[in-house]
Amino acid sequence: MYGLFGGILASIFGKFSVTIIPIEVIVAGTLVLMSHLLRLYVRRHGWARLLPPALLPRLFVAHLVVAVVGIAIIAGLMVLWLLAVSPPEAGHKFPAVQYVGYGLNIFFVMWLWSTIYFGMHYLDNYKQVEIDKWKLTAAVRDAEMRTLKAQINPHFLFNGLNNIRALVLENPVRARAMMTHLSDLLRYSLQLNSREQVPLARELEIVAHYLTLESLQLEERLHFTLDVAPATLDVLLPPMTLQLLVENAIKHGIAPRPGGGGIHISAQLERPGQVLITVRNPGRYLPNPAAPGHTGVGLPNAHERLQLLFGPTASLVIADDARQADTVTAELRLPVVAAVPALTAASA
Repeated sequence: MYGLFGGILASIFGKFSVTIIPIEVIVAGTLVLMSHLLRLYVRRHGWARLLPPALLPRLFVAHLVVAVVGIAIIAGLMVLWLLAVSPPEAGHKFPAVQYVGYGLNIFFVMWLWSTIYFGMHYLDNYKQVEIDKWKLTAAVRDAEMRTLKAQINPHFLFNGLNNIRALVLENPVRARAMMTHLSDLLRYSLQLNSREQVPLARELEIVAHYLTLESLQLEERLHFTLDVAPATLDVLLPPMTLQLLVENAIKHGIAPRPGGGGIHISAQLERPGQVLITVRNPGRYLPNPAAPGHTGVGLPNAHERLQLLFGPTASLVIADDARQADTVTAELRLPVVAAVPALTAASA
């Protein structure tokens, strides 16, 4: 388009000749080459993700380089073309000021090209951010429904209330303590509407409430330990993520065993900037979404929320433990993100 536009202007304001066509082809071809090379450089160094204050100085320098290199290419090609089609004495001359004009044109055209190129990328990124926000909102809403229907399910509440009722006459003090555990657990689940992330310390408190209530039903068949580094308590994670892993451990690893078993929960700094949370329980990992009572939405929802919130810096893997027989390990990796001051985690 630039070459065609230049040829039209030359024919309107100047005397048209056949020399205009190869000149415009040389100029336009050089711009195509230089803009393509600049695009490759921009993509390799991730300039499309930069904000304007960081991007504009880089583009200014890049356009200067493109203009200088482009002028050198254009001047060399024109000299070669003139030598090929016309002897030097024929009078074909291109004053130096003309090359300066070409350089200014290249500088201006590259700014137009960059405006269009980065404008399209910013628009696409904006659309993607909006899509991710909608997806995250939908995932959070789905998590809330899953929490109310599955995590704090009627069966769990029924057993919990029945067990607490049995304690009222036998051990009123413990019955009051169990009611506190149950009320905190319900309050936490109902407060998820406005929270996309919570500190690990708060999630551990709820997990401790949940395990204490489950111990009423399973009694000595369930025991659990917490090994949490203080430096990990402020790390952020989607609410009920750890709770889901613990519930799966009880449902598939502890409850089916006549002798029960233990759950070990650990949270440690794996390396700078990343926390590794593990949940270990006895059993074998045999994922079967078609199994009776398997909702099939808990773990996929957790995966989706982690990806939407943290991208590739977070992961959730559940598999048989390679170092310990008859053990299933869930590994949750999270980036260390600044959080509000965390509450003190409950201990088992």
